[in-house]
Amino acid sequence: MAFYEHVVVTRPDISPQQVEALVEDITKIVAEKNGKVGKTEYWGLRNLAYPIRKSRKAHYSLVNIEGPGEVIHELERRHRINEDVLRFLTVRVETLSEEPSPVIARKDRDDRSKRRRDEEGGGYGGDRPERSGRDDRGPRGGRDRDR
Repeated sequence: MAFYEHVVVTRPDISPQQVEALVEDITKIVAEKNGKVGKTEYWGLRNLAYPIRKSRKAHYSLVNIEGPGEVIHELERRHRINEDVLRFLTVRVETLSEEPSPVIARKDRDDRSKRRRDEEGGGYGGDRPERSGRDDRGPRGGRDRDR
């Protein structure tokens, strides 16, 4: 059986619960075709690189799939019919990773650093240290302009 990473981009005006229902449908389709779903991740409502169907944001979801090629053909066929799906991408990979994807890892890291900044009082709320003037650098060497 082959391993696939399947990313689905859905309309921004549907709820996260509807996105979860779509992921559950994907899981059912994979199970019907004798495949297995590994991890699933909801990446949230994110900005698009360019507008798609007049939308500037979309819900992103990642599904790791282990199964035959017919599973992917059926999934992609159903995504083309579904009006809530803006884009989808399926990539065949050598192995499926069980650790969080870089998108989730970065989101967690950003959340931790923001919390730390807020706890330390180092946000952008005017608590920045005063910058010293430029007079602490010493004299500049002159340039030879008579070339």
